Amino acid sequence: MADMTAHDVSFNFVPRAWRPAKPRTFGITEVRAPYYATFGTRHLMDVFEAAGQWIDGIKWAGGSFSLMPRQQVKAMNDVAHANGAYVSSGGWIETVLRYGDAAVDQYLAEAKDVGFDVIEVSTGFIMVPTSGLERLVKRVVAAGLKAKPELGIQIGSGGDSGEAELAAEAKKDIGDLIDRGKRALDAGASIIMIESEGITENVVQWNTAAAAAIINGLGIENVMFEAADGPVFEWYIKNYGNEVNLFVDHSQILQLEALRQNIWGNKSTWGRVINPAPARG
Repeated sequence: MADMTAHDVSFNFVPRAWRPAKPRTFGITEVRAPYYATFGTRHLMDVFEAAGQWIDGIKWAGGSFSLMPRQQVKAMNDVAHANGAYVSSGGWIETVLRYGDAAVDQYLAEAKDVGFDVIEVSTGFIMVPTSGLERLVKRVVAAGLKAKPELGIQIGSGGDSGEAELAAEAKKDIGDLIDRGKRALDAGASIIMIESEGITENVVQWNTAAAAAIINGLGIENVMFEAADGPVFEWYIKNYGNEVNLFVDHSQILQLEALRQNIWGNKSTWGRVINPAPARG
């Protein structure tokens, strides 16, 4: 357990599991920007004012930024940057790719211009070979942005796909996902986002073996898991400690951080999340 001298918190006489200050390279928490919940800069500023020291990045899901005024998107991204958080696109490049290389170039240029730092290279709805994924990663990096491929084991994965729809589709081989992830990292990807569908979402039983294989195959520091459900992110913290990288809804940030710091939990996690601070000196 460690004190919280690196953080501005009330009741800081209560020891917590160690959490490094921002900018963090592990134990990253990425939160959802407007999508399921519609909100603007004032709400986002409130979220950062209350919990900004625990938010490492925001992610615009499902191309939601393409439905808002350009000035509003940039204003939201400016709020994130002012609070030490990066800005990531969600899985929208599948849409752009259908309209050719020129559209991809325009997408990357405008994303950079309005303040995106990371482009998620998601291929859940389309069939892109590993060599094509490598080229996309290199293209994003060449545009001056970070590339975050999104990989999964469920064909047709996406935030609005139903369980019955996904059950009708086949699942991908976990070894192929790990190989694609390694090649994407070698091509310059900064981190790999792991789709929850087929693992902990829209499944009858969680595929915990897949999560373990991904962590063992790619390294916990190189992956981020979608975990926008309380029991899911608790399972990751319980099994892999508070340094696992997670994507959650912005409404869940304090609930997740309470688990990371070991100040709350339920029957199976309460008082058990431990991470000692590095030695001083």
